[in-house]
Parts: sequence; C-alpha cells; structure tokens
Amino acid sequence: MNSWLLAGTVVLGGGVGATLWGVATGPLRRRVVAQNLSTALACPGLLLLAQGYERPSYVDVALVLALLGPVGTLVFARLLTDELAADPPRAWGLTWAAAGLVAAVVLALCVAVGPSRELVKILLTGAILIGGNVVASHALSGGFAEVRGG
Repeated sequence: MNSWLLAGTVVLGGGVGATLWGVATGPLRRRVVAQNLSTALACPGLLLLAQGYERPSYVDVALVLALLGPVGTLVFARLLTDELAADPPRAWGLTWAAAGLVAAVVLALCVAVGPSRELVKILLTGAILIGGNVVASHALSGGFAEVRGG
C-alpha cells in the first residue's frame, strides 16, 4: 500500500462515512448538508485512488461525480425550499474546509502527475467540485433571492 492509497482510504472512510451517518440521522438541515459534503469528500478520495492504483479512468468517475453531486443538491434545495426556509442550514465552515481539502488534493496530484492530459482533467474536476459545492451551499442556506418564485 502506497501513500496515495492510504490517503484515499482515509478520505473515503472517514469523510464519506461521517457524511453517510449525517444523511441517515438528524434533522433535515443536517441531512442536506451531509449530502452535499459527501460529494465534496468522495471526489478527492477517487482522485487519490486513481493516483494510487495508477488508473487514470478513475479521474473520469470523479469528474462525473463532481458534475452531478452539486446538481443533486440543487434539486434537493429546490424541492425542499419550504421545509428549509424555516431553519436553513448553515455550513459555510464545512463547505470551505471541504474546498480546502479538494484544493490540497488537486495541488498534490498536479505535482505528482506533471504536465499531461490527466493534469487538465484533475484541475477541471477540482474547479467544478469547489465551485459547484459553494453554489449548492449558498442555495441551501437560502441564497439566490432573485430566483425565488420561479
């Protein structure tokens, strides 16, 4: 087992396990935040495993997850608007911590991979994931007032 695999296992095991627990228990506001964070933690884990197993195709899986995860959170935010309006989630600290983890993983992988096509996919995955999760967290916390009402 190399260090990439160990780091990927820690991120997936610890982070995604905690977010799955958050999705399964607690009030609605914690569940939607945990669902959003599960994507933010699963993608860096997949990127680390891609480097550890030397399988660039895992980067494609992380890219698809980075695209679909925040979109799923936005769907939940739209469908649960009335329930979340009374007690909106406030998870900006967790959102920025997850964004920092993604940035650290992407930076380490960029150094390890070097200039290549895989480097572009890793950077694109990181940018989409960070941007998507920030937008989804903003939507969950009651943002985008100009969009309300259809």
